[in-house]
Amino acid sequence: MKLNNAITDVTGVEVGHAQDDEALTGCTVVLCRTGAVGGVDVRGGAPGTRETDLLSPINLVEKVHAVLLSGGSAFGLDAASGVMKYLEERKIGFNTGAGRVPIVPAAILFDLNLGQKKARPDASMGFAACQSASRGVVVQGNVGAGSGASVGKMLGLKQAMKAGLGMASLSIGSGVIVGALAVVNALGDIIDPGTGQIIAGLRSGRLGPLKIGTGEYFADSLKIMKSFLGSRLLTFAARSNTVLGVVAVNANFTKAGMTKIAQMAQDGIARSVRPAHTQLDGDVVFALATGGKRADVSLVGAYAAEAMSLAILSAVRMAKPAGGLPGLLA
Repeated sequence: MKLNNAITDVTGVEVGHAQDDEALTGCTVVLCRTGAVGGVDVRGGAPGTRETDLLSPINLVEKVHAVLLSGGSAFGLDAASGVMKYLEERKIGFNTGAGRVPIVPAAILFDLNLGQKKARPDASMGFAACQSASRGVVVQGNVGAGSGASVGKMLGLKQAMKAGLGMASLSIGSGVIVGALAVVNALGDIIDPGTGQIIAGLRSGRLGPLKIGTGEYFADSLKIMKSFLGSRLLTFAARSNTVLGVVAVNANFTKAGMTKIAQMAQDGIARSVRPAHTQLDGDVVFALATGGKRADVSLVGAYAAEAMSLAILSAVRMAKPAGGLPGLLA
């Protein structure tokens, strides 16, 4: 099987985007029409979520039918209603006896400061994202929930960079595929774990083209954080950060197993985002098992972290300039 290096390589997973390119906001849906056993790990100190409690292993509902990631801060959670409408019209959902209720957990990021702050994803945009959902090759970069994403905002947007949405997949043997999708809206820098170099993030303010690896382009967020200036800047103005992720696998797991895989997938954020999981972030990772294969929780969790790291790198490498911010994909 030829892989497209995307979460859609996992059987039963579709991805769709909808966005307002002028307002620089949007949403992304990960559809599982036949249902997927779900788990979640919320690690950021400022999350915005919907329906995450039901993913606890002690709660009743086993499967979800979609995960919605959205811009627009808390206002963007409204887009999940459009996903529910789309699924209900197709008679997809948890059978309550009185009707089928689609299970659609959601999480948001803050992008109101980059585009038009009064334009936010709504139910109609969530419905449109479902209509565009497909398997195979799906657009990455400045699309969907990544439309207004940025990184390196510790000193404000003037020294930030454009980021976006990225995907990756890995074959781990015996037909098991682990896929990941990440929307990167980080406070600080994005690191390539293979080289240890900053590839996107807080710019030093110097003019000129990107000079990755020269030490001339990036200010290094960690160094700024421990300075007097950095400590004063960690105020509400910097609270516009989040990495949202979804990992999926074509194997059979319980909700407890998927919760552990979601926890392990957060390691991919820690490897590629510096700093990660701060009080100013809303970092959330969902995990979905569509079934079919047998696999070990620890093995899948380890590769879920790898796939998440790769998806984060793709999210910045595929980002084009927008909103006055430079991107790596010129």
